[in-house]
Amino acid sequence: MKEELILIVDDQPGVRRLLVEALRQAGFKVSMAASGEEGLRKILTEKPSLAIVDMKMPGMNGVDFLRELHKRSYHLPVIAITAYEDKELAEQAQKLGARYLLHKPFDLSTLYTMVNSALTCDYCWELEAILI
Repeated sequence: MKEELILIVDDQPGVRRLLVEALRQAGFKVSMAASGEEGLRKILTEKPSLAIVDMKMPGMNGVDFLRELHKRSYHLPVIAITAYEDKELAEQAQKLGARYLLHKPFDLSTLYTMVNSALTCDYCWELEAILI
């Protein structure tokens, strides 16, 4: 199994299960959180290498989550997930440090590409290319 721990933060149980199964099959260790607040707690205790965060969640949404990471100077690669085509959201995510924006529904090959890239490069912003 790979050393990297990936944290999945999504309020939808089905999406969390899909991501956990796919990433475990790819050899990653995976943890999950059902809310932004739970995700922040897990970041502090588990020290993941990457977070995959839903942008639209009740309570602390993905943008708020990214804001908290930024405010705490916690440098963690983040892949933002959304079911919406929203350029403003994409720009906010980029400004707050998300490396990629993954649109639901997504295919696993795109997920694997983003995860591997986010874990191996110092800074790899490709949001605009993904939105177009």
